[in-house]
Amino acid sequence: MKINKLFILVMLSGFFACTDLKENLNDDLNFDQADEVLDAGILLSGAYSGMNGVYHGAGGMWGMNEHSSDEAIAPTRGGDWDDNGAWRALCLHSWSPEQVDVVNSFNGLLGQIFATTQVLTFGPTPGQEAEAKALRALHVYNVADLFGQVPFREPGEDLLKAPRVMSADEAINLVITEAEAAIPNLPDGPATLANKDMAKVLLMKAYLNKGVYADRAAPKFDNGDMQKVITLADEIINSGKYSLATNYFDNFAPNNNVISTENIFTSENVAGSRSNIRFYWFCGLHYNQNPSGWNGFSTLSDFYDSFEAVDSRRSADYPGMTDVSGVKAGFEVGQMVDQNGTALLDRKGNPLIFTPEVKLVEAGNNLEVTGIRVMKYPIDYFHGDNADNDLVIFRYADVLLMKAEAMLRNGDAAGGLTIVNQIRAARAATALGSLDLTAMLAERGREMYWEGWRRQDLIRFGKFLNAWQEKPATDAKSLIFPIPSSALAVNPNLAQNPGY
Repeated sequence: MKINKLFILVMLSGFFACTDLKENLNDDLNFDQADEVLDAGILLSGAYSGMNGVYHGAGGMWGMNEHSSDEAIAPTRGGDWDDNGAWRALCLHSWSPEQVDVVNSFNGLLGQIFATTQVLTFGPTPGQEAEAKALRALHVYNVADLFGQVPFREPGEDLLKAPRVMSADEAINLVITEAEAAIPNLPDGPATLANKDMAKVLLMKAYLNKGVYADRAAPKFDNGDMQKVITLADEIINSGKYSLATNYFDNFAPNNNVISTENIFTSENVAGSRSNIRFYWFCGLHYNQNPSGWNGFSTLSDFYDSFEAVDSRRSADYPGMTDVSGVKAGFEVGQMVDQNGTALLDRKGNPLIFTPEVKLVEAGNNLEVTGIRVMKYPIDYFHGDNADNDLVIFRYADVLLMKAEAMLRNGDAAGGLTIVNQIRAARAATALGSLDLTAMLAERGREMYWEGWRRQDLIRFGKFLNAWQEKPATDAKSLIFPIPSSALAVNPNLAQNPGY
């Protein structure tokens, strides 16, 4: 196999900055020469840090999964937040194969699959091989979920030939096989590394959604698959390593990789990365708040209204944030104040009162105040732009909710209700009297909001095509995103998804 040296060096330039490469580079090098230059450990570090540009921030996976749902809206505020209609397209399910989020997510995830495959190519230790396979399985899973087709190469395949393409069913079977094979050699932790429990949660996701990928319009849930979800959940629960956090927002706070009792797998925030975690508060904060934000994203009032007033997930003072700036964790609605309780004003000198009412296109005098803002990640005032909050991918509460859902789908509503009420008690919410699929979906929304799972949940529960605030009912083609035109042009094994 020949490997283009320029490609490899560009890909690894950040890791070889201090390395003296004593070789006269020609256009290509063979495998043995590459093996002398490349190191599996360095490649694995690159695979972890590369997740920042794909999993963090708005312009990609998160935006596709949240702004296509009933949890998030990005109003065009006069001349602000238009972005060539990209956010409106996500809300209205009117995206195209050329949309920037579609292209960035497809290319970014395939780049991560390539990066992890390269680790497997260049002599990894058993532990490095297991981590690379678990990470690759995660990326394959997300491509299958979003696009239904996964271009894929095995280690050592000719990079000049177009990769084969797996269907979603094939991809999920690969995810299951590789995650199961990786578990024995994965570390027990920490959450910033692919670990045994991370692989088990990924397996839970695969089994829970397996029927979706077979038929997104009318999924069927096999009892055996649901039992595997329950069994995997019990392994994690019975390990005794996790518990529901005393303070819900500790899971997302600065230094959450230390203080959270729930986080199973996180993508570590890398200082100076182009998709910094600070996005999660800057996107909604007003210009006159601390820090000065971008006055953009909001949630919908119907979603906000699904929370009880006593639910600690809805809004709470958070130490190190509210006492510094007046900003609360959770949802920000009503009159905004500073740390001293002094009412803040908008840029026109009017009271800064965030209103529940919000439209996809705003005009007039209310541009700065419409929409309930979301502060899921407490602000890191100490590190500024290089915030210390790690992005949460898998956490314990999701394990409990997936087990409850699997029990419900297998006919044990009482068992599922016990688990749901365990979570609600930890969040100071009142107990539910019964559990059905509608209540299960609503509870997943309240617990997992803005964590990037809402689109998947709505599809699994058969609600994704429904009308909701600012969005009409949409066509079944929206259950899957289009393949970017640029990808179709270079890989003849890909075919455009139906309807596009």
